[in-house]
Amino acid sequence: QVQLVESGGGLVQPGGSLKLSCAVSARSFTLLNIGWFRRAPGKDREIVASITGGEGLTYYTDSVKGRFTISKDNAKNAVHLQMNSLKPEDTAVYYCAAKRRYNSDYDWWGQGTQVTVSS
Repeated sequence: QVQLVESGGGLVQPGGSLKLSCAVSARSFTLLNIGWFRRAPGKDREIVASITGGEGLTYYTDSVKGRFTISKDNAKNAVHLQMNSLKPEDTAVYYCAAKRRYNSDYDWWGQGTQVTVSS
């Protein structure tokens, strides 16, 4: 079984930064594929960034490229999402999720953490 717990959300002004963390309880953490998703009010959930197990290949949705960075800390069983140059449109609940197989749906989800970008 895999458990994920997000932290690091909060209120930040436009242009500011936040670092989200996802603590993962799982066997073979290094092999897990991890994704960060977000759901903004009135919008569908979207994937923000992901990182594969093993090689650590990353993906970013276009709207966050150059501003967000996903990283995996295998020593601490954690995945981080560094978010810089935040915009009001980044406001959402952010979730981390995990799956074992690359070409499959995500199997396990965290509870989410709120990020609000506002002046």
